[in-house]
Amino acid sequence: MTRTVIIDPVTRIEGHAKISIHLDDAGKVTDTRFHVTEFRGFEKFCVGRSFWEMPGITARICGICPVSHLMASAKAGDAILGVKIPPTAEKLRRIMNWGQIIQSHALSFFHLSSPDLIMGMDSEPAQRNIMGLIQQDSELARKGIRLRQFGQDVIRILGGKSIHPAWTVPGGVREPLSVQNRDRIATMLSETSSWIDTAFDVLYDAHEKFQGEVGNYGEFPSLFAGLVGPDGELEHYDGQWRVVNSEGKRLEEGIAPERYRDVIGEAVEPWSYLKFPYYKPLGYANGAGMYRVGPLARLNVCDFAGTRRANRALHEFRRIMKQAKPVSNTFYYHYARLIEILFCLEKIEETINDPIIVDTHVRSQANVNQLVGIGVSEAPRGTLFHEYHIDEQGIIKEVNLVIATGQNNLAMNKTVHQIAQAYVDGTKLTEGMLNRVEHGIRMYDPCLSCSTHAVGQMPLHIQLFSPDGEVLDELVQGK
Repeated sequence: MTRTVIIDPVTRIEGHAKISIHLDDAGKVTDTRFHVTEFRGFEKFCVGRSFWEMPGITARICGICPVSHLMASAKAGDAILGVKIPPTAEKLRRIMNWGQIIQSHALSFFHLSSPDLIMGMDSEPAQRNIMGLIQQDSELARKGIRLRQFGQDVIRILGGKSIHPAWTVPGGVREPLSVQNRDRIATMLSETSSWIDTAFDVLYDAHEKFQGEVGNYGEFPSLFAGLVGPDGELEHYDGQWRVVNSEGKRLEEGIAPERYRDVIGEAVEPWSYLKFPYYKPLGYANGAGMYRVGPLARLNVCDFAGTRRANRALHEFRRIMKQAKPVSNTFYYHYARLIEILFCLEKIEETINDPIIVDTHVRSQANVNQLVGIGVSEAPRGTLFHEYHIDEQGIIKEVNLVIATGQNNLAMNKTVHQIAQAYVDGTKLTEGMLNRVEHGIRMYDPCLSCSTHAVGQMPLHIQLFSPDGEVLDELVQGK
């Protein structure tokens, strides 16, 4: 006899999903599945549109990371035009991308995950959210909000608005940065140092508090993948795609992103709309080709960060882990996000002070020169690929999007399974146990839709079923 626990919806993530936990007659976990229950269809309804429109259209995939889609789409457009964009345009794109990583990571850490880390996994769910955090530690909440606001303001200053800015286009960007706006960004930067320092303090305290649990939060070997720069440095906008295994061996030293189809396969399962990308040389069977992307993966594949404070933080991270090989525990995605925020703050400061940043030549003019364009960028959640096939008039014939969250799909399912095995007791449903399972997903910060959000607690419905469909137990909250 088997029974099933249903967690639907998963809360404090971007989008809609549910988790099913399958139990045997003794109440032990036999299988788990992370179901993405919504279908967007961008790869189909973009067919027939002009490639010039694609940055503006695909940015609507996401309300949290639209800039990632702007970057990947515009870079695919650059490839179709066959142009090298002006140096100032590239620097401006990078600044916007760093601003987005800051705001998205700050949202993930402060708003979505810190309530668990500070109040505890078993704390009262009505208070275990950003509103409860404001009541308990208003200064911490304020700094988190301000850090995210800084990233949003950078995007707004460059693109005219913080969500879906129609600014990054094939060939460059629409408008240059004025001296006044450059100075605004430089002035805002002066406050950010104390905000990120506070976040690290929270993180260190959480590591002490959860030391007995950390080993259950996605601790398993896998591959890791992400972009690196020419010297192996941390990279978010360009570079080569590196793949390493759990021992740190480089399976792909640096593959050109336009060759991604040589190494990434995409599988599908009947129980989820989210595809299952895998490392093709090792195959899909039994999770052999499972790999992780995102902040932890990027720190695992790079040789160094490339800025003073982030280099020091990365060195300390690796020292604390007491290992030179990749860090395989998913719980440390939180730590990696903070190091990346620090890196992005430093890079914005460095780039904003470059004299050419206010140059007015920010767009290369051309028309269709290639019938296929592939663009890549590191989104907050991992590497993002856009591939467009067009006709000679620039009309889209085929689109393929490989989303970061999809690339983490196999690892998310494995993480859920590991946490469920450690904490799920089929004879009793507890909110704290279910929250631990959800936290395993939140560590990846998956972006499933991801433009809708709820303040406070979203509805959560858990049912325990017998094989014949009888409801054996039920938990409903947040209605």
